[in-house]
Amino acid sequence: MVLNYIWIAFFLIAFVFGIVALLTGDMTIFQKMVDATFDSSKTAFETSLGLTGVLALWLGIMKVGEKAGIVNVLARMLSPFFTKLFPDIPKNHPVMGSIFMNIASNMLGLDNAATPTGLKAMSQMQELNTQKDTATNPMIMFLVLNTSGLTIIPTTILAFRSSYGAAQPTDVFIPILLATTVATLAGIIITAAWQRINIFQPTLFLGLVGLMAFVGIIIWGFGQMDKQTMGTVTSVASNLILMSIIVLFIGAGLMRGINVYDAFIEGAKEGFHTAVRIIPYLVAILVAVGVFRASGAMDLLISGIKWCMEQCGLNTDFVGALPTAFMKPLSGSGARGLMLEAMKSYGPDSFVGRLSCIFQGSTDTTFYILAVYFGSIGVRYTRHAVACGLLADLAGVIAAIAVCYMFF
Repeated sequence: MVLNYIWIAFFLIAFVFGIVALLTGDMTIFQKMVDATFDSSKTAFETSLGLTGVLALWLGIMKVGEKAGIVNVLARMLSPFFTKLFPDIPKNHPVMGSIFMNIASNMLGLDNAATPTGLKAMSQMQELNTQKDTATNPMIMFLVLNTSGLTIIPTTILAFRSSYGAAQPTDVFIPILLATTVATLAGIIITAAWQRINIFQPTLFLGLVGLMAFVGIIIWGFGQMDKQTMGTVTSVASNLILMSIIVLFIGAGLMRGINVYDAFIEGAKEGFHTAVRIIPYLVAILVAVGVFRASGAMDLLISGIKWCMEQCGLNTDFVGALPTAFMKPLSGSGARGLMLEAMKSYGPDSFVGRLSCIFQGSTDTTFYILAVYFGSIGVRYTRHAVACGLLADLAGVIAAIAVCYMFF
């Protein structure tokens, strides 16, 4: 229901802003808004079309891993921790392996692998769901883990900074890692509190401490490298891990004597059908966002925040990067465009340019993930998923601003 109200609000607010703009002399405002609906619906279809091949590939690979027993092995290994974080999922259920594959892909910045494994995990959780149109607690916790967007290697952002001529493209690496870690921990704590999960259970607490220690080691390790070495390591590590997963799953299938090709085709067919199912949900959310932005409501919101900060006597350097922060929960491509625009307008090594990059890497596209993940399994009632996801995003935005002031 929350998503329903938010979706309606986008259109109503945009319409009101359009009327005001029309009365003040902007005769093209509604043309812009209508154009935005066509552009956004086209983008939604193209996005789904672009996902079709990727979904077919990775759901095919996941099916091979599932039949080869790799997913079950991962599920058993991670069961002690995940059964505390997802108490409603039976112990050693195969979905645990899919959840791990998704989280690992996100951490490594492997977007092409993360979405299919996430959709696979959602599909497996839906099999356990007794109310098919309503999100379960494990689904919401999993979705929040995705929206908080813990990324160890923000490869794309570093590549964009390099292409825009940043003196040190990797100087935002540690700030991004810190901000995204805060967002993830906040998301887990908020959702656990909502679902009455005790995060101080020894296994769960030690797991979270281990996550922070792991991030700390990554920060220390990359802190010892120069920018060229860091860029090489991130690129090689990401691609090596990706190919290793494919070869491992295929090799395990051969050792188990399964028909690897048929298993892949079976999973690939699921990927095609999933891509078709999510089109309406993508159209709905992207059109609403496009109209809201075209109406000028986003620009006025930014200006209002800047005025409030000025009235309170606070530093407003961060305001120029806020469009990226506000757009990120709504549209990944939109946020990326605003990040590039900020680097172009202010410079890649400016405070705003760096902060836009940190915003881009600190959280993920909450509403996009909601539309795709829940849309793929037909969930209509999202319960507290939106609230928890947005609160995690807010924590990431605040952390990004604080970290940027600390470092730059």
